[in-house]
Amino acid sequence: MQFSAIDFIVFFGYCFIILFLGLFIANRKATGDAEGYFLASKSLPWWAIGTSLIAANISAEQMIGMAGSGFAIGLAIASYEWMAALTLILVAKYMIPIFLDKGIYSMPQFLGVRYDERVRAILAIFWLLVYIFVNLTSVLYLGALSMETILGFPLIYGIIGLALFAAIYSIYGGLKAVAWTDVVQVAFLVGGGLLTTWLALNAFSGGDGAIAGFMSLFREVPGHFEMILSRGHEFYYELPGLSVLLGGLWIANISYWGCNQYIIQRALAAKSVEEAQKGLMFAGYLKLLMPIIVVIPGIVAFGFGASLLRPDEAYPWLLGEFVPIGLRGLAFAALIAAIASSLASMTNSTSTIFTMDIYRVHFNKQASEKTLVLTGRLVSFVALLIAVMVAPLVENFGQAFQFIQEFTGYVSPGIVAIFLLGLFWKRATPNSAVWAAILTIPSGFALRWLFPTLPFLDRMGIVFLFLSLVMVAISLYETSDKDPNAIEYKANMFRTETSFNIGSIGICAILVVLYILFW
Repeated sequence: MQFSAIDFIVFFGYCFIILFLGLFIANRKATGDAEGYFLASKSLPWWAIGTSLIAANISAEQMIGMAGSGFAIGLAIASYEWMAALTLILVAKYMIPIFLDKGIYSMPQFLGVRYDERVRAILAIFWLLVYIFVNLTSVLYLGALSMETILGFPLIYGIIGLALFAAIYSIYGGLKAVAWTDVVQVAFLVGGGLLTTWLALNAFSGGDGAIAGFMSLFREVPGHFEMILSRGHEFYYELPGLSVLLGGLWIANISYWGCNQYIIQRALAAKSVEEAQKGLMFAGYLKLLMPIIVVIPGIVAFGFGASLLRPDEAYPWLLGEFVPIGLRGLAFAALIAAIASSLASMTNSTSTIFTMDIYRVHFNKQASEKTLVLTGRLVSFVALLIAVMVAPLVENFGQAFQFIQEFTGYVSPGIVAIFLLGLFWKRATPNSAVWAAILTIPSGFALRWLFPTLPFLDRMGIVFLFLSLVMVAISLYETSDKDPNAIEYKANMFRTETSFNIGSIGICAILVVLYILFW
């Protein structure tokens, strides 16, 4: 892929803007205390929360990985995006008010408040391992793969370069720098992503426009526009028919959007509950838009009959083939924006969990605010360093997006069971949560061994039900009364503003139309 002078100017201009903005915010807004560094002094408005959520979420695993799944599977993979919009509404209404009422820094901390320190420590370790060895490594690998495909950079140089770029402002500035730079990142991400899709569809129509290209694509590869895959479909294991809408994908979504530190951390940094809820609703509308940016390009590549060594090359191939010189810098900047923002978010959340849930609780209970911030910065550096060393190993897997979903799927059922019962059932006990955490990974592997052809989303749903029954049984055996740490709901805790309610109805209506159109 050839870059012109203007492409390089646009791309390096983007890099300069992000670094300048991140360092400017870090210097302008003090981050000397833990709340300032890890929660942006609880000052984020709804629009910053919404854009930062999307910037943290849409990364190489979506723009590269989901495009790869779009190439291999089709539009059905968009269920991850569209169902996430509905999940965000539910999280905003029923979970965020409780989290903010508790004044927590992290998800493990909430578990410590609701259950005990054992549950907090176990889940903190789970999340640290997943963030470092699955999320950070896969994002670095996919980002470096795109740089190798598009610019010809050796894979290891791309991995190191991306890690350094994200580290410069995120380690120094904390969540403030991450969240406010995300606003700019999303502008590049959405603008550059829509441009790439428009150009690809226009090329598919032979220059008759993007809409004509989409209609032509729909006619020529109708199998790639099925939202609900039949049992005999080649990729039924990844997306098992109606189970996607009614089963395990709900576990994945609730775990990611409702219990995941590097997502929820933005809402925890909100000015108020109302701002957090509007931010999540705004993110929900952006999620409805995302398949146009991250899935359709993969389907276009399939429609063109692109000869690829692996599906994850679909998006870089599209950039090289159909984005003209002069605009490639913007399109590539969108891709790097997605990668850098996610790396920064994951790194910050990793440091938050280690610092606030491991270091402060088990190693230095009297740590000063300055010590906590310094520890957070050191942990961020170490996490990125480990991820850089492990990232090249991701090359041994197939579709990276599916690799991420399946590996996190061993932990998600236990996390969701522990949170949902802890939030909404007063009798759930600490011991029941400990056993759910201990059994979640072995249960997943046992089910996979016993039923190797069972789709992993169905497996997640079954493990969730099993662990929920385990928690209920243990809790009923231990006590006939509510747990001393049970959540006490305040009056009107789940009441939401009219604007939120109207916006939520809008999301539901759009989802109904989309699934009717592409059933």
